[in-house]
Amino acid sequence: MSADPQADAAIAIPVTILTGFLGSGKTTLLNHLLAQPGLTDCAVLINEFGDVAIDHLLVRELAEDVVLLDSGCLCCTVRGDLVTALRDLFIKRVKGEVPEFRRVLIETTGLADPAPIIHTLMTDPLIGARYRLDGIICTVDAVNGERSLNTSRESVKQAAMADRLLLSKLDLADPIAVEVLRARLTELNPGAQVVTAAHGIVDPARLLDCGLFDGKTRIPDVARWLNDEAYRARDEHEHGEDCAPDCGHDHHHHHHGHHGIEKHLHGDRHDESVASFVVTYDDPVPWEELVIALEFLISTRGENLLRIKGIVNAQGSEQPLVIHGVQHLFHPVVPLPRWPDDDRRTRIVFITRDLPRLAIEELLAHAFTQAAAGPLGASTLPMQE
Repeated sequence: MSADPQADAAIAIPVTILTGFLGSGKTTLLNHLLAQPGLTDCAVLINEFGDVAIDHLLVRELAEDVVLLDSGCLCCTVRGDLVTALRDLFIKRVKGEVPEFRRVLIETTGLADPAPIIHTLMTDPLIGARYRLDGIICTVDAVNGERSLNTSRESVKQAAMADRLLLSKLDLADPIAVEVLRARLTELNPGAQVVTAAHGIVDPARLLDCGLFDGKTRIPDVARWLNDEAYRARDEHEHGEDCAPDCGHDHHHHHHGHHGIEKHLHGDRHDESVASFVVTYDDPVPWEELVIALEFLISTRGENLLRIKGIVNAQGSEQPLVIHGVQHLFHPVVPLPRWPDDDRRTRIVFITRDLPRLAIEELLAHAFTQAAAGPLGASTLPMQE
C-alpha cells in the first residue's frame, strides 16, 4: 500500500452489505439486482446458489463456488468463513481466473447482525488493505416492518446502522401505514436515504455508492456520506427551528405524528433506546484528546456505539480528517487533501443504543477542557462504569 491513506481508501474495492428484516424481500431484491447491467463488474457473495434464482442468468461456471451471469456479475458462495471467501476471490481476480470486479455485494441471512462483517473488513490485514465498506442496505417490509421494530431489537439495530433503507412490498401495504413506517424510520435514522421498491424492482444506482467515495470518480463526497443536515432537520421538526443542541430538550425520538398521521403503537418500542445525533464544534478541536476520548468510549461502551462517522477540523492540521467507526472498531483515519466546501466545522454523527447524547457531549467537553491543562489520560475521563 502507498503512504497516502486517501488514495489507498479510494482504490480499495467497495463492499456493500445487504441485510434486512426477516421476510422483507431480500431474495426478491437480489434476484432483480443480479440481472441488472448496473451490477456489471460486481461480485455478489451469498450463502448458497439455491437461495437465488440464477439458472436463467448463468453464463458459465468459473470455479466450484463462482459463476458468471449474463449481466456481467459474478455470483459466489461463502462455503467457509467470509474472510476466506474474500481472500480467495481477490486472489482469483489477481490471477485472472475471474473478471476484474470493481465492487462486492454481501448478502446476509435471516436477522444476521452486519457488525461482524464490518469488523472483518476492518481487522483482517489483507481484507482491510484490499476492500473498504461502502455502505449497508437494510430491506424493510412495508407490511410488517412496524411490527418488526416493535418486537425485534435486531431489526432496530439493522435499521439504525443502515445507509440505505429499502421499503419493500409497497404493493401490499396500506399507504397510510407506509407513511407511518417511513416517518418512524426517518426519526430512527435520519441520515439514511429511504428507497422504495415494488416487487423487488429498484435502480441499483440508488443503492450503491453510499460510502465516502464516489464510485466513479473516487472523489470523497462528504456531504452525501455524512448527511448531517438530515439530523438537524429532524430535530427542528420535533422541537422547532430555534432548537439548538444545548437547548435542554432530549433530542431522542419523540415520535410525534407525521403529516397529520396519528401513530398508535403497541408493546415495547425497541427504538426508544436508540439515539442518532450530530455533535458539532465551530472551532478546531484537539486531535489527540478527541482520539483518547473516542478510544475510551469504544473500550467502555463499544456495544452501545452502533456507528460513528464524521469530519474533523483538528488543531494544527490544514487537512480535514474523516473518522468512521462501528461499535468496538474504527476504520483508519482518512485525511482529505482539502475541505469539500466552506464549512470548516467538526461534525460527528453518533448512532447509539442506551447511550444518551448528553453523556457523549460531556465526555468530549471534559476531554477538550483538559487539553489545555496538560496530558490527558483515560483515568481523568468521566463515564467510568
